[in-house]
Amino acid sequence: MENRQLEYFVAVAEELSFTRAAQRLYAVQSTVSAAIQALENELGTKLFDRSTRRVALSAAGAAFLPEAKAALEAFDRARAVVQEASAGLRGSLRIGTMSSVGGLDLPGLLGAFHRRYPLVDIHVTVSITGSTGLADDVRHSRLDTALVGLPSSDLDGLTARRVDTRPFVAVLPAGHRLAKRRAVKLAELTGEPFIDSPRGFGNRIAVDRACDALGAPRRVTVEVADIRTVSGYVRAGLGVAVVPDLEPAAVPDVVTVPLAGAGLDWPVSLVTSAAKPPTRALRTLLELIA
Repeated sequence: MENRQLEYFVAVAEELSFTRAAQRLYAVQSTVSAAIQALENELGTKLFDRSTRRVALSAAGAAFLPEAKAALEAFDRARAVVQEASAGLRGSLRIGTMSSVGGLDLPGLLGAFHRRYPLVDIHVTVSITGSTGLADDVRHSRLDTALVGLPSSDLDGLTARRVDTRPFVAVLPAGHRLAKRRAVKLAELTGEPFIDSPRGFGNRIAVDRACDALGAPRRVTVEVADIRTVSGYVRAGLGVAVVPDLEPAAVPDVVTVPLAGAGLDWPVSLVTSAAKPPTRALRTLLELIA
């Protein structure tokens, strides 16, 4: 059983597609198929149920998957220890982040880390699925760590390190009936059309839950992945917004008013898997951020 066979198996199991697994591994599909066939022959069982329309893990494949992942992780740790002993800190880091991360200078931190440890390969992904998708990617080892904006109740299976907390504010057109108030209550905005992030984003989850608790589910008419673009849609008269206070540049004809009485804040946390110990490279990065 070869390490490469395990890598192919895990990729196909996660993608449930030989084509997507080959693309992910920069390999030829026939090579992936042949490696899986050889692995099945060696194990004496089918790992996948295949048809012309779908690929699914067999019962044996589902049982084998966590063991294959553990074996690959053990191999990576062993290789990293040898490399570090001979040439300093090495390895790779797959980091996920939101498009807006509050007061944390992630580019600056990663730049400092790279200058200090140039042999560590860094790959950064900006999420298009929000904090929920990032957290799930860490749980399933598709990412080593990620910055997420989720409450602790949504972080099962993860170890979280809080790096920032932001209050929520109301973003209103300058001519809005509440625009001159010192503070606005969330209940005063019920019935308004809202501009917000898509479902699955941590800030959207927090406000949806707060509105549900008031018995006033809201109507989101514009969904944008980057919070920094919200003010432009508010200025265009398409709705109001309740978002974390990221201190964006001032937008003409738009005002930002503190949110009162909602008990809302936006926690930004760096999460890692609670199911496996961090690599030396990841541990070093966590220490730098801390």
